[in-house]
Amino acid sequence: MAESRHNQHRLAPVVEYREATEQDAGAIAALHADSWRRHYRGAYLDSFLEGDVIADRLEVWASRLAAPRLDQYTVIADGGGGDLFGFVHTMFDHDPKWGALLDNLHVRSDLKGNEIGTHLLSQAALGLLQHRASGPIYLWVLDQNKAAQSFYDARGGARVESALRGPFPGGGRAMGHRYFWPDASVLVVQDG
Repeated sequence: MAESRHNQHRLAPVVEYREATEQDAGAIAALHADSWRRHYRGAYLDSFLEGDVIADRLEVWASRLAAPRLDQYTVIADGGGGDLFGFVHTMFDHDPKWGALLDNLHVRSDLKGNEIGTHLLSQAALGLLQHRASGPIYLWVLDQNKAAQSFYDARGGARVESALRGPFPGGGRAMGHRYFWPDASVLVVQDG
């Protein structure tokens, strides 16, 4: 009980939300690999997760963050001094029916519960609305990632379908759930 009271009074970290640059690729790749290793066991093959996932993710992020970056938007939660707290990546016009794809949202495991994920989700919605007048947004979350499902449920996401996903990098398949927001503006957090 004392531990939970202590956690309620901890200070939230100071975070700057900004568009990612090519120089952020290494930090994003490292956080992405760590998140996969923590949350995707059983979906991704252990041999892949225990291998050089960082190199795999670095190749992806170096490509995604290279200019020109059309029809996509990546925001990081920057703690200063090269300390990456989280990131979100959105692909505009990904699907004619479902709209923009929120392809990645990851927060450092020791910082969850500090509203960083909520603010990253808001930044993704703002980016979409700046590039498109309005629009729907969706994502896929794997079945075993119950914490992410709870997070998206709490933010008004509608689970609209479930399907077998994959094969994933390195192999493996798992059930996933599509979460959908018909209007991304509902995800925008009003600070104040």
